[in-house]
Amino acid sequence: MYAQPLVSIITINYNESGVTLELLKSLRALTYPSVEVIVVDNASPNDNPDRIKEAFPEVRLIKSPENLGFAGGNNLGIDAAKGEFLFFINNDTEVPPGILEPLVETLQKHPEIGIISPKIKFHWDPSLIQYAGYTPMNPWTIRNNSIGYRQPDGPDYDTAGPTESIHGAAMMVPRRIVEEIGKMPEGYFLYYEEHDWAAMIRRAGYEAYYQPASYILHKESISTGKNSPLKTYYLTRNRVLYARRNFSSLHLLFSILYLCLISIPKNTLTFLLQRQWAHLSAYWRGITWNLHHPAAART
Repeated sequence: MYAQPLVSIITINYNESGVTLELLKSLRALTYPSVEVIVVDNASPNDNPDRIKEAFPEVRLIKSPENLGFAGGNNLGIDAAKGEFLFFINNDTEVPPGILEPLVETLQKHPEIGIISPKIKFHWDPSLIQYAGYTPMNPWTIRNNSIGYRQPDGPDYDTAGPTESIHGAAMMVPRRIVEEIGKMPEGYFLYYEEHDWAAMIRRAGYEAYYQPASYILHKESISTGKNSPLKTYYLTRNRVLYARRNFSSLHLLFSILYLCLISIPKNTLTFLLQRQWAHLSAYWRGITWNLHHPAAART
C-alpha cells in the first residue's frame, strides 16, 4: 500500500463556468483522500467565475488579470499548488471516483516516469476511445495520432506502458519533475504545449506513460470550438513552432519541404474551394507568424 500524498488538481475556466461546475461536481465524489482543487479563470470576458466559488467553496479560485493561454493558466495553478503531484485536467471533462489512485501509485512505483495520462473516452459515447497513447510525431507532417481514436473500448487498449506523448486534457506530473524540468512552455498559448512539455521531460531521461486503469470522459473543444478559425490559427502556428523547437536539423528540413510543397498548397486550395475565408486567413497568419518570430524556437 502506497502513501497517498496531496494531489493538486488544476483546471482552467474560460467563459464556461457552467461546464466547470459539472467537472467540480464529479471531483467531489473522488475516493482519493488528499486533494486540493485549483480553478484558474483565464480572464473570462463573458462569464462570472464567482459562481464557481459560491457553489464549491472548498475550491481555490484564481482570477488571472489576462488570458494567459493553456500553459500560462496552468502555470498560475502550479505556482499556487501545494501537492506532491499535479493533475492537470480540462474543465470540459468529468471523472469517475477512482481516477487518481492508479495514477499516483504508478508514479510512486516508477520514478522513471515523468508524466502520465489516463485513458480518455468521449463523454457523448463512453464506449469510444479518444486517447490510449500517442504514436510518434511524424517528422514530415508534424502530426501524431491518438491510438484507439474513435475505436470501441476494449482489452486492446488496457495495457499500461510508455507512450510517445500524453494528452493535455488529463495529465499528472510529480512536482519534482516540474522543479527539475521547468513549467509548461508558454509560447504556444493554445495547442501543442503538452507535446512540447512531454518532449522536454523525455529529453531529460524520463518516460511519458499511459495508464488505462484510470479514465476520464471528455466533452472536447467546448471553449475553442471544434472547427473554429481560432483553432485553425493555433494548430497551424504551433505545429510549425513545435518542429522548430524539437526536431533535428534534418527532420526540420523534411517538415519544411512537406509544408511548402504539399501542406500549404493543399490547405490553401481547400479553404478557397470551400470559401472558408476566415479559416484561410487564420491558416496563413499561423504560417507567417513563424517567419516573424525567429526567436520563438529558443524560448
